[in-house]
Amino acid sequence: MNKNEAFILWFDQLGIEDVGLVGGKNASLGEMYRNLVPKGVNIPNGFAITAYAYHYLLEKAGVKQHIQEILSDLDTSDMENLATRGHKVRETIRNAEFPQELKDVIVESYNNMCQQYGEHTDVAVRSSATAEDLPDASFAGQQETYLNIRGPEQLIEACKKCFASLFTNRAISYRVDKDFDHFSIGLSIGVQKMVRSDKACSGVMFSLDTESGFEDVAFITGAYGLGETVVQGAVNPDEYYVFKPTLKQGYKPIIQKKVGTKQIKMIYSADGSKEPTKTVSVDPEEQKKFVVTEEEILTLAKWAVTIEDHYSEKAGYHKPMDMEWAKDGVTGELFIVQARPETVHSRKDRSKLIKYVMKEKGKTLIEGKSIGEKIGAGEVNVIKDVHDIGKFKAGQVLVTDMTDPDWEPIMKIASAIVTNRGGRTCHAAIISRELGIPCVVGTLNATEKLATAHDITIDCSQGDTGYVYEGKLNFEIEEHDIGNLPETKTKITMNVAQPDQAFEQSFIPNEGVGLMREEFVINSHIKIHPKALINFDNLQDEEVKKKIEELTYGYADKKEFFVDRLAQGVSMIAAAFYPKKVIVRLSDFKSNEYANLIGGKLFEPVEDNPMIGWRGASRYYDDNYKDGFLLECKALKKVREEYGLTNLQIMIPFCRTVEEGKKVLKTMEQGGLVKGENGLEVYVMCEIPANVLLAEEFLEVFDGFSIGSNDLTQLTLGLDRDSELVAHIYDERNAAVKKLIKNVIEIANSKGKYIGICGQAPSDFEDFAQFLVECGIQSISLNPDTVIKTRLKIAEKEKELGMLPEILN
Repeated sequence: MNKNEAFILWFDQLGIEDVGLVGGKNASLGEMYRNLVPKGVNIPNGFAITAYAYHYLLEKAGVKQHIQEILSDLDTSDMENLATRGHKVRETIRNAEFPQELKDVIVESYNNMCQQYGEHTDVAVRSSATAEDLPDASFAGQQETYLNIRGPEQLIEACKKCFASLFTNRAISYRVDKDFDHFSIGLSIGVQKMVRSDKACSGVMFSLDTESGFEDVAFITGAYGLGETVVQGAVNPDEYYVFKPTLKQGYKPIIQKKVGTKQIKMIYSADGSKEPTKTVSVDPEEQKKFVVTEEEILTLAKWAVTIEDHYSEKAGYHKPMDMEWAKDGVTGELFIVQARPETVHSRKDRSKLIKYVMKEKGKTLIEGKSIGEKIGAGEVNVIKDVHDIGKFKAGQVLVTDMTDPDWEPIMKIASAIVTNRGGRTCHAAIISRELGIPCVVGTLNATEKLATAHDITIDCSQGDTGYVYEGKLNFEIEEHDIGNLPETKTKITMNVAQPDQAFEQSFIPNEGVGLMREEFVINSHIKIHPKALINFDNLQDEEVKKKIEELTYGYADKKEFFVDRLAQGVSMIAAAFYPKKVIVRLSDFKSNEYANLIGGKLFEPVEDNPMIGWRGASRYYDDNYKDGFLLECKALKKVREEYGLTNLQIMIPFCRTVEEGKKVLKTMEQGGLVKGENGLEVYVMCEIPANVLLAEEFLEVFDGFSIGSNDLTQLTLGLDRDSELVAHIYDERNAAVKKLIKNVIEIANSKGKYIGICGQAPSDFEDFAQFLVECGIQSISLNPDTVIKTRLKIAEKEKELGMLPEILN
């Protein structure tokens, strides 16, 4: 058979080399069907109507010249001109006489599918352009898709619409922007057995993090019903992250799960309905549930790895993938229904570090999910209907409910985009990344809260949450060339607090994390006092119980909420820097800070000076808090043993005596964390003068010290660092403080134990960092925004001292 002149090619006849014949989508389906089904990846069967068939239709019907005449005076910058010409071309193709010989072979192939799957088999009819899904040109979504198509008549009609959709307004505009000739591109059609996800769920999956480009995770989104609602951004879906390196080792590293609102779903219409699908509301109780089980999440992630590995091996270089999945509600099976190359981060220049930084604060108008890491500003233009896009002007901020490819002609001239609905894998998110503009999706009510002609600033630089501020605020763009940074003998690690910024921060040159504080995760992701969860059934305060019920929905055992949330927050950071060492400091809230957690006032004492009161190590073995501490231990054990993140090491804060340190280690053992077991190292903060005076004794108990210069300074100088009255005396560079630090570094080095610093001083004062190098410190942990400039100063001091750098990992 001559494939070049075939009207129909089945998936098992196709490979990725057939893009020119059947487009990227169909070539990829064939590649997977032939090569990955034998490896356990489920792909529904189907066939491709070839691009040759499309060109045959145009020639046989004699419409090509007429289309060229219609497009002869095309102006894609004129919305009315574009719409008029696009409509004329589509009508020309829809009304073209369909060659009988082409119709016959399509119907015959469909009947063959019915023999495999049953009479009147339901199929998805998807366009697949021959230039689609190239790494530098994302044509995905430019043409139409038709779902739940049954019978020969519906199929032929859907094919006509698909062929015509090569000339949708957005597809015409996109080709002009990318400098593709309209007739150098052909359209193939994929006819694939439908997965009954209308009775279950579906979603989108990437083999990397879509925002940062971090390559070691599979990112999965999911919602109820057919996948179009997720792709279009009509719903805010569930989100899951799975860590690929330890998944490959046999662990179960679901390092983050976030439930989406999922207010609507697309399902099949009743037989005889005019439209084959319809959108309905999701029951409020169902909205609160995850759409897939943990085992299903892991299965999808394994398939993502298999698909990425296959395409990477085929290409000869690492090739991240963008995939669509569906679960059949009848059989309970999972399927992959599409896969294409990821087109944004795969082209990113990692030798440069570009960071957007807000320089002033403004009133927050709304929040949503941030797309990318940029900041932008402009005048609002609220457009609720795609027919009004002609009112949009270049440089404005597009504010709308959601977008689909029909919006692309104005998206490309927007300074930023804000939507009511959608998640990280929706249309607005994908196109914004490709265009390189900031975008905030899933705000719920942007079209009501923001007013046309008002100036706003869109901030996507602060992690998972995107902020929209009132007015045009000042911001800066910092660019660093990190390809030629000097190496240092002193290890440069980072202080990392926010899990949702960890992936992006991992690209800053580093040798791990010297301090990960649990407090941020507990405050932001848990919000509830651990004792309130442990004693939930006995709580008398009904208002507190109600708040806890809302936050812990789905958890019969409220304690597991604390364990899961803490484990996920910690593991996002441990995964971001894996296999480099990540040192997590156990909770170091003061009693007044613990009291501010939900239910905290029921369990915390009122202390006159909580800064030097019941905090740190002294809480962990105390019968009044021990059960709360054991939840922390359970979470960290889960990170190391269930997720396989054994790069996570532990640090004890505010340990006043050697005996107290021994009690903490014994309590940790009761919680399943045994120093020395499975490579677990336990350090102690050196932040009390007693830690220095008895350094040798402390180092007999622990694996090393990390200097906390903030508390060490206040306790050495006998002042409260929160008091404005004595703030002028507070200085980490005080001679007494420096003498203690110099002494403890010497002792630790002489004992062959770890000695680092995670306090604020080296981030604030470059001369202090250089002093630490002179003392022989092994590791300096810095705030991310000071790493590059401080590394240069450290390298300068090491050169002066004649120290030879070690090769960075």
